[in-house]
Amino acid sequence: MKLAGVDEAGKGAVLGSLFIAGVCIDSSGLKYLERMGLKDSKALSAKRREFLSKRIEKVCAVQLQEITAQQIDELRTVMTVNEILVKGHAQALRYLKPDVAFVDAADVNASRFSERVKEASGINKVIAEHKADTNYAIVSAASIIAKVSRDSSIRALESSLGATIGSGYPSDVTTIAFLKKWLDARGDLPPGTRRSWKTAQNLLSFTPEKHESGSS
Repeated sequence: MKLAGVDEAGKGAVLGSLFIAGVCIDSSGLKYLERMGLKDSKALSAKRREFLSKRIEKVCAVQLQEITAQQIDELRTVMTVNEILVKGHAQALRYLKPDVAFVDAADVNASRFSERVKEASGINKVIAEHKADTNYAIVSAASIIAKVSRDSSIRALESSLGATIGSGYPSDVTTIAFLKKWLDARGDLPPGTRRSWKTAQNLLSFTPEKHESGSS
């Protein structure tokens, strides 16, 4: 029996791409994954994630998707972020063709997410849970692949922009400071920004002139 796990990295980021990773292994090999001591990627160091990702790729079939900031902005004109994730999860499962899939629920309603992925993928048994990346080794493996890919992409973006950009998330003060500095210097947000994000829109709508007139 073939088992698959799917997870994403970068869902809430204002900078950089979203990555969706699917991994698949025969049930007889699941114990091998479990013996690796896999965890949710956020609970591992970057060095450990990179080490584990190479081991995972040796024993699992992997399907990886990158959805760029520009693509996300374009897709959001016709669908929600959750619908983008349903589409991405389903694409991974159509490629991997597992008998059973475990996915990290990207919706507050896990059963709704499960039904949507099931319908879009054609896979009859899709189990979606919150914290699936902690509870199932196969989803932990997908989480690690997605996170390593996202981190590598952020490092490449940072190099191309020639500045320290932080993690790319709105909660990261380094990221917000970078965006403000770039906007002040160039009058626009940098490449790789999800312009449809509220964080980006708020930054674009704030100018010194507006601030001064509002405070007088």
